[in-house]
Amino acid sequence: GKIYDRLSRLLRDYGKEQAEFARVRHLSRIANGQMAGMARMDFQTYMQRRYFQQMVDAANRRLVGMSGRQFLLECRSLENLGRQGEAGLDLDVYSLVNDSIRDVKTLSGGESFIAALALALGMADVIQQEAGKIHVDTLFIDEGFGSLDENARNQAIRILNELAGGDRLVGIISHVSELKEQIEQKIVVTKTDKGSRLAM
Repeated sequence: GKIYDRLSRLLRDYGKEQAEFARVRHLSRIANGQMAGMARMDFQTYMQRRYFQQMVDAANRRLVGMSGRQFLLECRSLENLGRQGEAGLDLDVYSLVNDSIRDVKTLSGGESFIAALALALGMADVIQQEAGKIHVDTLFIDEGFGSLDENARNQAIRILNELAGGDRLVGIISHVSELKEQIEQKIVVTKTDKGSRLAM
């Protein structure tokens, strides 16, 4: 009788522990993006996606004018996310001209430059919004000009000139010689046998 009573208690305790484990395992699978039939997105990526969406929204407010009302950026919908690796921060492009959606990788060099610039500005806007005492008043761009044709480069310079001035400083770092004629204030770095020389 004692053995039966003890075994009954053990089975009751085991049943409670098993039910608790099932609840914890379910929460763990949700938090780690391991639920069957759902996009593989862990909790960390989910939170990043929430902030990323804010950044994309801020970028689009600038991108409408910068792209000449041609396109906007969209976070890829959960239904269309990949099933491998960390998903959730993928971007698509929504065309305002023909009401269609395409992968961000299909953007031309000029479009990619403008989109990247808009995202950088959007990130600065979100940072200033989240932390009121922080003001992002300096922006340096260190890539992208080499992939631009003349028209796209002129458009990029026009946009950068519009952003510069007032309380914001915009600097570019580039090896593209054509930019030297389009930028008034610049620091030219020249390599010599004795090291690099700077000229204003």
